[in-house]
Amino acid sequence: MKKLILAATALAALATPTLAQDRWDWAGGRPDAADYRLVGPGVRVLYPELRDTRRGRAFVIRNFDRNQDRFLTVFEARAANRAFAQIAGPRRGGFDWDSRDSGYVVADRARGGGEWDRGAMRGYGFRQTARGATMRLDEDVLFATDSAVLRPGAIDKLHTLADYLRSEPGVRVAIDGYTDSRGSDAHNQALSERRADAVRGAFDQMGVTRARFTVVGHGEADPVASNATPQGMRQNRRVEVTLLGQRADRFTRAN
Repeated sequence: MKKLILAATALAALATPTLAQDRWDWAGGRPDAADYRLVGPGVRVLYPELRDTRRGRAFVIRNFDRNQDRFLTVFEARAANRAFAQIAGPRRGGFDWDSRDSGYVVADRARGGGEWDRGAMRGYGFRQTARGATMRLDEDVLFATDSAVLRPGAIDKLHTLADYLRSEPGVRVAIDGYTDSRGSDAHNQALSERRADAVRGAFDQMGVTRARFTVVGHGEADPVASNATPQGMRQNRRVEVTLLGQRADRFTRAN
């Protein structure tokens, strides 16, 4: 299915150097644009210039509503705010929408399911298990020591997987949390459960339905390495995400 992108040609001369390489779709301000509406928890997070104007909502939907369902997550809203703040500068209320709508080109854009980044999915290193395609997330990357609060930027590591799950709504997911052997059994069990649930919460923020997930904490059970060394304990502190019934080679082969 062909994709459709309307991207502003006027942006290159006006953008900051960081954004000059980006191609934003500004076509929502044209007279024949549809009446854009947004719902979801991210709406209240948007800047008023984006939330309360048709052109602002069009900018958000066309560039940041990843699965084009007009349900905006907090993650998507914050990304839209960051981009708009860099483009518009300190005077967001006086932003010149007309200059962005004056020129655009037609390219391709995904408008339905089945579109996901195969190259980025390979980077997760899925392996085949009895339940499906499984990937491991090192807890030290996601969490501070003895914490179940995701580190800043940790959600970005799940972004590609969230794109896949939104594109494949029939795939169900298991999230399993594990710890090393330090601490009591009760403490490790509770920590593994909270960390696994925090990962599910990240997907929830990115618009993946919570009902698709099963979440289990295993505490210090099922170690993959010896807890006698720091390196082994680091490997045992992990969250595993399994795409139930899926083949790992679907995500590991080049084509």
